[in-house]
Amino acid sequence: MNWLQRCIGIGVGVALFSGSVTAAAQPAADHHQHLFGPATVARSTNLPVIDGPRLIELLDAAHIRRAVVLSVAYQLGNPNRPPVEDEYAKVKAENDWTSEQVALYPRRLRGFCGFNPLKDYALTEIERCAKNPYMRSGIKLHIGNSDVDFDNPAHVKRLQEVFRAADAHHMAIVVHLRSSISQKRPYGARQARAFLNDVVSQAPHSVVQVAHLAGAGPYSEPVVDEAMQVFVDAIRKREPTTRKLYFDVSGMMLGDYASHAERMAQRIREVGVQRVLFGSDGAAGGNPEPKDAWERFRQLPLSPREFSTIEKNVAPYLR
Repeated sequence: MNWLQRCIGIGVGVALFSGSVTAAAQPAADHHQHLFGPATVARSTNLPVIDGPRLIELLDAAHIRRAVVLSVAYQLGNPNRPPVEDEYAKVKAENDWTSEQVALYPRRLRGFCGFNPLKDYALTEIERCAKNPYMRSGIKLHIGNSDVDFDNPAHVKRLQEVFRAADAHHMAIVVHLRSSISQKRPYGARQARAFLNDVVSQAPHSVVQVAHLAGAGPYSEPVVDEAMQVFVDAIRKREPTTRKLYFDVSGMMLGDYASHAERMAQRIREVGVQRVLFGSDGAAGGNPEPKDAWERFRQLPLSPREFSTIEKNVAPYLR
């Protein structure tokens, strides 16, 4: 089967499926997904190739209509890994590959541009992605992978510039906020407060989505709960920086998550279920597939009404 035949087949499959998925969709969208192309897999030891067609298969199995695809191009700028030759060229190539996959399913997938915000090319890449119809909806920042330190004024200043640039282009911002664990960077209430006051404040028009309920996976770290307390307090006070603040629950239902279920449910209620977005993370490296991720999430001690709200939540950038 050649490329054209394959695309025609995919289009027919989407058309046939789209009539039933809307009625059966629970949840309505997966707000945190990743694709892994040949270039990414070549740098890893345990990742399978997950392209656009494979992601659609996973979404169909879970009866999920839409997904947000967050480019993993930021991995190429990780300062704690061996340097990448022609780094920016490869960052662009990874974002472009993600865009090409999203373009196969424009009604179901929405692409976000990825990069290390501390790099010299960060603002240039925002400008480039803002012109791409399949990537202009938003950017993905990974604070830990990029080794951003909120106690470093130069890093905060750079983040401010990136947030202002995204805001100018009406781009949403998805942030893995947990700082580097391997480098033992400080994280907790002080960093969360700096993020709100000094960084989010620079993008008053952009949706800001804090990934993994402000953590890096299972909700087991006390410092993550400290950060969430800052967000809870700010929301209760109706601080302006929380007006377009959301949280996704991707990557949290791993390991012995049951021992932290009560605390997770409490935090979800405190920030407000209307701000909580379902996400399953990339279906590799131990992360569950979307169907399994949703089934695990449904084990939290939330009420049927609360689950129903979260099922139907769709971020403004997908509406």
